Amino acid sequence: MWRLRRAAVACEVCQSLVKHSSGIKGSLPLQKLHLVSRSIYHSHHPTLKLQRPQFRTSFQQFSSLTNLPLRKLKLSPIKYGYQPRRNFWPARLAARLLKLRYLILGSAVGGGYTAKKTFDQWKDMIPDLSDYKWIVPDIVWEIDEYIDLGHKLVSEVIEASDLLLLLGSPGETAFRATEPGSESDKRYRKGLLGELILLQQQIQEHEEEARRAAGQYSTSYTQQKRKVSDKEKIDQLQEELLHTQLKYQRILERLEKENKELRKLVLQKDDKGIHHRKLKKSLIDMYSEVLDVLSDYDASYNTQDHLPRVVVVGDQSAGKTSVLEMIAQARIFPRGSGEMMTRSPVKVTLSEGPHHVALFKDSSREFDLTKEEDLAALRHEIELRMRKNVKEGCTVSPETISLNVKGPGLQRMVLVDLPGVINTVTSGMAPDTKETIFSISKAYMQNPNAIILCIQDGSVDAERSIVTDLVSQMDPHGRRTIFVLTKVDLAEKNVASPSRIQQIIEGKLFPMKALGYFAVVTGKGNSSESIEAIRDYEEEFFQNSKLLKTSMLKAHQVTTRNLSLAVSDCFWKMVRESVEQQADSFKATRFNLETEWKNNYPRLRELDRNELFEKAKNEILDEVISLSQVTPKHWEEILQQSLWERVSTHVIENIYLPAAQTMNSGTFNTTVDIKLKQWTDKQLPNKAVEVAWETLQEEFSRFMTEPKGKEHDDIFDKLKEAVKEESIKRHKWNDFAEDSLRVIQHNALEDRSISDKQQWDAAIYFMEEALQARLKDTENALENMVGPDWKKRWLYWKTRTQEQCVHNETKNELEKMLKCNEEHPAYLASDEITTVRKNLESRGVEVDPSLIKDTWHQVYRRHFLKTALNHCNLCRRGFYYYQRHFVDSELECNDVVLFWRIQRMLAITANTLRQQLTNTEVRRLEKNVKEVLEDFAEDSEKKVKLLTGKRVQLAEDLKKVREIQEKLDAFIEALHQEK
Repeated sequence: MWRLRRAAVACEVCQSLVKHSSGIKGSLPLQKLHLVSRSIYHSHHPTLKLQRPQFRTSFQQFSSLTNLPLRKLKLSPIKYGYQPRRNFWPARLAARLLKLRYLILGSAVGGGYTAKKTFDQWKDMIPDLSDYKWIVPDIVWEIDEYIDLGHKLVSEVIEASDLLLLLGSPGETAFRATEPGSESDKRYRKGLLGELILLQQQIQEHEEEARRAAGQYSTSYTQQKRKVSDKEKIDQLQEELLHTQLKYQRILERLEKENKELRKLVLQKDDKGIHHRKLKKSLIDMYSEVLDVLSDYDASYNTQDHLPRVVVVGDQSAGKTSVLEMIAQARIFPRGSGEMMTRSPVKVTLSEGPHHVALFKDSSREFDLTKEEDLAALRHEIELRMRKNVKEGCTVSPETISLNVKGPGLQRMVLVDLPGVINTVTSGMAPDTKETIFSISKAYMQNPNAIILCIQDGSVDAERSIVTDLVSQMDPHGRRTIFVLTKVDLAEKNVASPSRIQQIIEGKLFPMKALGYFAVVTGKGNSSESIEAIRDYEEEFFQNSKLLKTSMLKAHQVTTRNLSLAVSDCFWKMVRESVEQQADSFKATRFNLETEWKNNYPRLRELDRNELFEKAKNEILDEVISLSQVTPKHWEEILQQSLWERVSTHVIENIYLPAAQTMNSGTFNTTVDIKLKQWTDKQLPNKAVEVAWETLQEEFSRFMTEPKGKEHDDIFDKLKEAVKEESIKRHKWNDFAEDSLRVIQHNALEDRSISDKQQWDAAIYFMEEALQARLKDTENALENMVGPDWKKRWLYWKTRTQEQCVHNETKNELEKMLKCNEEHPAYLASDEITTVRKNLESRGVEVDPSLIKDTWHQVYRRHFLKTALNHCNLCRRGFYYYQRHFVDSELECNDVVLFWRIQRMLAITANTLRQQLTNTEVRRLEKNVKEVLEDFAEDSEKKVKLLTGKRVQLAEDLKKVREIQEKLDAFIEALHQEK
């Protein structure tokens, strides 16, 4: 009962709409009204049920002028219950007798009062929705200019669900994904909507009259001089039709502008949390994420990416970029005069948002597309990324740049801008540039679900087109191709025969086929033009164009706005038809990968490259921490030993041997003090720091490369080695360490006081070890010089060379001279060299003086070291004389004191270096390792290079396929919810 009353009230509103609507004379049949008109006039009629419109396969209907096509209304049949006729003649007789009609009239009056009371109660139950008036555009509230309802019933019955349709662009079709809850039976309100409906009807009436007149004119054209007024009538009808279409277009654009502002306002309020609800990720963003993951996935199992994209192809400088910018409503791409600017594919994801912004997939920076400085920065960033993708020696790159563009009123789709097709390779280009561009274009177009947006320059001869032949090869039947003719304004001025443009738009000039043909104007060729200026120029051109006035072009085939609507519709249709099939193919791929992993690595977790890197990072940091667990004793032992190995040669050769050649102890000590001072000031601190740094490296390497038993994973070896080398390269010892060491070492070497016998014995032991090591090295060098002795010659069947024989004879002669004078100085006099040479010549051995000197050096060195060792044994009991400063004693052990000073300096230096290591340098090295690991974590190429192998690649593929499948499933679920 309540529904019947509501329907009755709604019908009263509809009657008032019909009576007071401007431009309507008489009543209109319900079946002839547009779908939106019927939703306004009889949306509450109880017997009216609107059917969901079917998808239009004809591409000629993708137009802003035909977005509201006439559809046949399906009325639900009214079933009347069968009432058997009964003969109640006594009742009829009584009714006549008692005048029952007066009783019925009274009942009607009572029923009317009851209905009014019920209506008032129902009216009071309606919630106050005045807070939601901001949702409705201002044009709807200007109701008095168009319709006078006489009461406030409409303002009280407006519901939030009824206004959802107003939030959508008037060009949206069945393939445009909207928020859940939008239905085909939503009702438009008053104002411009009613006028649009009337204009739509007038356009259809004019079109029908024009077709009838054109038919009459064509039949009578063969009869010469028949009725000239028919042609004038046709021209008049065409003018009226064009005028009505332009008026319709302007009103539609005004409504679209209102809706764009309304969308922006709604999204801004949602961002501020006014409705306190969590916004879901948009459908196009979910789809774009799937494509981004697919672009990074290496299909080693022949899993081809057949998800739809809008692939934009065209000849170089044909206007591809300009068309994309008009669709994105921003000048976002770099441009140049005649030169190649698009050097790598650019994937642009268009979606709706409250602000017109752009951001890259791998960056969080948002570029405000309403500000010129942000637009310039965005164009510069795109150009830099393109040049970075292009490898050395190449001109173009197949690597894709992913860009997201959001803004109110944007048609949601994914487009890929490809480098322009060229015919000739010019200077400065790589020789294979042409073939590379063709291969990139074919790789994107061979996707059977890709929508090919073929861009053709209308200002050049059609015979010069290259891209049309390429597109016809990829899509010979034209089932997924949209042809776009750019620069139509220049074509109209330059082309001698305008019918040639008509042939192109009708698909009769090129051999390729397409779903639809469009003609657009993308500006006057000035790069500083704004999108608004280009759009106004395009609209003005087509309003005055002869091509449109003479019906060579149809209204739905012009403007980039109609093009974007058509492309968006086709894109979403292709997505719905193919996405589930792609999801099934990835399910099969995932099953194959999981089976292979179980067969090859049954006891290992499926760790991808990033997870393996984190595991290796923890192991490396644990090993660095182990450096702090090394005992001080171990540090000092290895430091002292390493430092002595580094400086022992200098101590023996440059300090001890020259000082030992002096005649008395005073001269010996003076020489030692001078040479130690020079050594400490120039070389010793630096040598000590080098030894400490090398020791730290060796210990660090030992911890890094030491096998961990069964838990050792050789997959990390390359990574650990790279981290070790990079950390060592970055580490630098503290600059003040040498200065502090110099003071400590100088003080240690100046101390000559040996406090006890234990220290004296330790110095003698240290001296013996050093001298014995030098003696052994000297004997080895002398043996190599003179060859094997008689024992080795007899036992091992070795012989001497001629040179070794000469050295042996020289050595024997020099040893005889030393036996005669055991206190011989370290250098031979010239007369001694002559004597040795003549003695050898007398035995038939020809020698050179330099050979005598070299042999003497080794012979005397061995003699000196043996003498020093004998003297060291004598000094074992010399501590008593040392305490008395060798008074009344012929024994002098100044060389023992020297070695004690060196030994004490080594111990103090090792202790100082150990403190620097444990307190400072180990921590700095740990910090360097962390920095290196952080840098490696951000460098994907470095991780791919250092973590390799079948196991890593299999885990990577498995992770990618799972991620793709999960995102596809989520996208499909959201897509089904919006159906």
